[in-house]
Amino acid sequence: MSEKIIDRFGSLRIAVIGDLMLDVYLWGKVSRISPEAPVPVINITKESCCLGGAANVMRNIATLGASAYAFGVLGDDKAAETVLNEMAHLRIRHDYILRDSRRRTTEKRRVMAVTQQLLREDYEDVTPLADDLRRRMVDGVLTLIRAKAVDAVIFEDYGKGVLADWMLRDIIDETKKYGVITALDPKPGSIAPVKGLTVMKPNRNEAFAMSGIRDESEGSVPPAEDAGLMLAAQTLREHWEVENLLISLASHGMALFGPDGVRWIPTQAREVFDVSGAGDTVTATFALAMAAGASAQEAAVIANYAAGVVVGKIGTAPIHLEELRSVIASMS
Repeated sequence: MSEKIIDRFGSLRIAVIGDLMLDVYLWGKVSRISPEAPVPVINITKESCCLGGAANVMRNIATLGASAYAFGVLGDDKAAETVLNEMAHLRIRHDYILRDSRRRTTEKRRVMAVTQQLLREDYEDVTPLADDLRRRMVDGVLTLIRAKAVDAVIFEDYGKGVLADWMLRDIIDETKKYGVITALDPKPGSIAPVKGLTVMKPNRNEAFAMSGIRDESEGSVPPAEDAGLMLAAQTLREHWEVENLLISLASHGMALFGPDGVRWIPTQAREVFDVSGAGDTVTATFALAMAAGASAQEAAVIANYAAGVVVGKIGTAPIHLEELRSVIASMS
């Protein structure tokens, strides 16, 4: 069944709205300890850039063969031009992206010694976006929904000031009329609960923070025996009235809480090098699979396979369609 689902990815169209970022990697080797302070001196030999945040979800959608529509805000700076160039290279539709010269484009710069991250510098503006810009983004998404031009809408909230709860409500109300899938990758404390999502995908820490419940076990017991996790999930489902709650549990895999109960999905990672961006891959793959006709359980399994691939890569890396085909075939 999984093979038939991913065969349909190429015909799907997904709108992604949220916090756009640029991930920059400075690669080098540590040569010595600085005489000025007890810190390593790294000789930078290469710089690379890739899409991050909501833009990384779009990148995963594109590398899985589907069409991505980008909704977000960029500044008037060099990082913004790099983001747009990367999107154009991946054929991500970026004509709906707004530019705001008063904001700087969110940029994360990581210093890497071979495979080890030594330092991360963040450049960002987290001031709430003006409502007139938010309204323009929402109207753009609604136009696509009403034209039956999208199969799913993904909300990517990194807490950088782009999303507001009213934006989700307006869009979800319209998706209900047209049978469009909705997914949210949330940031605790960023927006108030919004009802009616198809799926919400927090990680374990986010799930506990959003539910207001203290994590007593901190993952030290098997998920199926974790009463705190079960209570946090129940609380979130009640407050958000979300159809499916998908919680990523690091080395314990994922847990899907839905109308039919709980499904525990063990991790498929063979070797973990870098977890950055793995959540974006899960969100993108899950939404695509559901839009392709998969059940929530089937979509979670497929997304888990995808996550198992990307955590084996260095840096923020997407899942490619052939990689997903290969790992599913090897597990069959």
